[in-house]
Order: sequence, then C-alpha cells, then structure tokens
Amino acid sequence: MHSPTMEDEKLDHAELGTPTPESPTVQPEKTLDEAQPPSQEIVIQDHTTARTETNEEEWVTGLKLAVIVAAITMAAFLMLLDVSIVAAAIPRITSDFHSLTDIGWYGSAYLLASCSLQPMAGKIYSKYDSKICFMVFLALFELGSLLCGVATSSKMFIVGRAVAGMGGSGIVNGGLTMIAKCIPMEKRGVYIGIIIGTAQLGIMLGPLVGGALTEFVTWRWCFYINLPAGGLVAIFLCLIHIPSHSTKTTSKSTFSSTARSLDLIGFVLFAPASIMFLLALEWGGNVYRWNSATIIGLFCGAFGTIAVFFIWESRVGDEAMIPLSMIEKRIIASSCLAMLFAASCMITTSYYMALYFQADKGVSPMLSGVYLLPSILTQMFFGVASGGLVGRVGYYLPFIITGTILTSIGTGLISTLISTSSTGKWVGYQIIAGVGRGLAFQMPILAIQNNLGPKDIPVGMSLVMFSQNMGAALFLSFAQTILSTTLTHELPVLAPGVNVQAVIAAGASKFRDVVSKALLPGVLLAYDRAIDRVFYLATGSAVAAFVVCLGMGWKSVKKAKVVEAEA
Repeated sequence: MHSPTMEDEKLDHAELGTPTPESPTVQPEKTLDEAQPPSQEIVIQDHTTARTETNEEEWVTGLKLAVIVAAITMAAFLMLLDVSIVAAAIPRITSDFHSLTDIGWYGSAYLLASCSLQPMAGKIYSKYDSKICFMVFLALFELGSLLCGVATSSKMFIVGRAVAGMGGSGIVNGGLTMIAKCIPMEKRGVYIGIIIGTAQLGIMLGPLVGGALTEFVTWRWCFYINLPAGGLVAIFLCLIHIPSHSTKTTSKSTFSSTARSLDLIGFVLFAPASIMFLLALEWGGNVYRWNSATIIGLFCGAFGTIAVFFIWESRVGDEAMIPLSMIEKRIIASSCLAMLFAASCMITTSYYMALYFQADKGVSPMLSGVYLLPSILTQMFFGVASGGLVGRVGYYLPFIITGTILTSIGTGLISTLISTSSTGKWVGYQIIAGVGRGLAFQMPILAIQNNLGPKDIPVGMSLVMFSQNMGAALFLSFAQTILSTTLTHELPVLAPGVNVQAVIAAGASKFRDVVSKALLPGVLLAYDRAIDRVFYLATGSAVAAFVVCLGMGWKSVKKAKVVEAEA
C-alpha cells in the first residue's frame, strides 16, 4: 500500500469536480535564530488588517507630549519631595504643637495610607479614564498638603499626612500609566528615565528645601509649596487629550458590579494586612521591643490576613485587585523583586550617606544634601541616557545587569568610608553607585510595560511602585535596627564612660554637644562601624537585585516590523 502522490490527488479532484489544490511550497526547517530574527519582521498578507492595526494605535507627539511629560514629572517630583521634606520640618513642628510623642506618626501616616491604597489605585486606573483618575489622586495630595499647612494641632497634621498619602498612592504609577498610553514602547525608555530621574531629585532635595524654608520662612511652606505647582500640573493636563487604547463598555454600572470589578473585598483584606505589617516595622525596636506581644501580634495579624487575601484573590481570578496569574509570570515577579531591592539600596544609601556626612564629617543637614550631589547628578544623567539607549539596543536586561553590578561595587566601596576618608573617595564611590542606579532603576518598569497588555499595565505599575515603597520601608527599618544595636554595643567599648542613651537620643548631627573631646574619637569610631554595617545591608540589597534581575527575560522592546508578502 503506497502513500498518495500529488498526481493521484489531482486525479481524485478531477473526478469529483472540485478545484485542484496548489502544490505547497516546502520551506526549509528554520533554526532558532532564523525563527526569531533580530529585525522581528512579521509578514502580513491581509493589507486591510495591517492598516486597521496601525490606525488603532494613537500616540502623542510634539508639544503636547512635552507638556504631558513635564506635568507628570512635576507631579512625581512634588510627591517624592513631600516624602523627604517633612524630615527637616519635624523638629519645628513638634516644638510648635508640643507633640514629641506623635513624631513617629508624621512619617508613618503617609506611608501607611500610600502603601495600603497602591494596589487599589492600579485597579482604578485599569477601569476608568487615566487622566480623570490622576487628577483625583492629585487633588487628594493637594488637599492633604493644604491640611498640613493650615494644621492647628498635631492630630490635624497627621490627618493631613494620611490624606496626602492617599493621593500619593496614585501619582507616580498613574503618571507611568499615562506615559504608556501616549508613547510607543520602543520610545518610552527615555521619557520614563526623565520622569524617574527628575522625580528622584525630590528625595535628595527634600532636606535642603525643607531646611531652608523652615529656617528662613516657616515650616508650613514645606506643604504650601505643593499647591501652586500642583495647580499648574492640573491646568496642563486639562488642556491635553490622553489616548485610551482600551475598548469602551456601554453597560450600566451598579454598586455590586463596581465592587466586583474593583475587587473591594480584596482591598478590605489587603489594606489592614499592609497597615499591620508596616506598623510592626515602624514600632519594632523604637516604641516596642521586637519580641514584645504588640509587635508579634501585628506580624501574626498581617501574615494571617495576607494569607486569606491570597486565597480570595485565587478565587476571583483575573479580575482580582492583584491577579495571581500576573505575579506568577517570571518576568513580572522578577521585575517587582528587582525594583524592591534596587529601591531599598538607593533609599538606604541616600539616608545613611547623609547621616555619614553629619555624624562623621560634622556638617549641617543642609550641607550633607549638597554632598550627595555626585550620586544625584550621575543617577539622573545615566537614567535618561539608559532610557534612550534601550530604545536603540532593544533590550533592557544588559542595562540592569550592568547597573546592579556597578551599584554593588559602588555601595561596597562606600561601606569602607571612615571619618578621615578623603573627598576624592566619597565623591568617586558615589559616582560609581550613581551610574549603576541610573542604569538599573527604570528597567523593571520597562520590563513590566513590555510584557503586559494595555489593560494590565495600570495594575503592573501599581505593583512595581508598591514593591519600591515596601522595600524602602523594610530596609530602612532593618537599617535603623542595625544602627542602634551597633551603637549600643560599640559605644561602651570604644568610648568607656560615655552616656550611650544620651548619644543616641542626640542624633547624628548633635551628639558632639553631649560628648567630651576626650571621648569624641571613640564615639566617631562607633558611628563609623554602625554606618558601615548599614552599608553592608545596602550592598547585599544591590547584590540581591542583580540575582533576581536575571529572571527579567531577554525580550525586545522594539515594535515588530510589518512587511507585505510578495505576490
């Protein structure tokens, strides 16, 4: 029994009166490289379909794009400035309100509100118009700033910080969501680099601006400053149309359908879990001992609630506030973890480099901010440059690998600094770390946007920003514990007879006022060792970012070229 040939098949079709099929062209088997060429060309024979797909993509260019990027950058800068500017105002605020016992809430109220709402903010952006959502979050942030500025009591100030945190939960991730709707993927890197690099200046400049306003005007202007700038952002955005790139639904919304689409039950579970976890980090070692019933109870409550949350999310499926199908993707999970560790390293290094300058070099808080400029400027420059290069090279993975390696080296070198280290060393080490952070920091954002569909990008942006904030909260808590524990252990050894509690309570900028000249060298050495161990933690975080970034995938950000098949 022989296999039918093409001639036999033609004969059969002739007898049945059916059209004779054309002989298929036999293509040689492709190798892996041929199967997915670097040019990523896709052959489309249906010309109508090709034109339709092109027309569906609406992008913003020219002056309109410049206005959108400037507005989003300004909003992100204000939000991050607000996070760090409060540190400079706290001493004067506690003095005016006679509220030293509330000092911990001035920072934590913002963080608790922001982190607990961040995943929900992503869900809101995925369901409703991104510009309107952004304006609402910006309005909340402005309202919180106004409440802080006009506060007549400590409690009113804390409420204002919480309201500002609610608004801040949707500003940076909302801005990145709008950028994804305005700019094609292959051009997006340079603009995200501009936004992230400029916004991060806010963290560094906060102590400088806050110190100047508190000293020469009033601490209330640390918050009033957000009002005119935020109003300008709102005016700019009102005048510009943001493309949607999503299918409009005409079905009428009810409360029950809205609750299901936003996963309000998931939010009710997630918010208290994150608040309990962050409170445990905030109070542990400061207000309560780590082994106290309060801290253990908060951790147990947080982990128990988050377990119930994930059970619920698995039941809801893709409509969940945090879809498990999304975080199960290796690229998404690796990108979120890379952001967590990279942000932890950046925040910890920035905070404790300022502490190093104040404690070991004896400079003022304002001047310590100036001394951070080598890392600030290099990080900003290389952040913008790497964003542009990603669009040309097509791949983000080489940049984050190189960046995390340089960050690890730079932060490791920073850990060798002592009170007598030369200017060349602390400038040079900061530059190495700044270059690394600039190359790496925005790559998880690009990876997530490149691997999610338009409707999932808002949730993805909220996840990556939540990872950033949670990483910062975790590692700053670890760093504070390391610092205080090391000082408590080393001060009696290196400076016998010194009042340990008085030195710690005085802080890095004022311990010289409570220490005699004879004991000062020993206290400085104790601070050297304590700060070095914090930098070991930051270096470990940078190394962890390098390890997890290897799972971010080798996927091009360039748009596939569409060519027509020859007739």
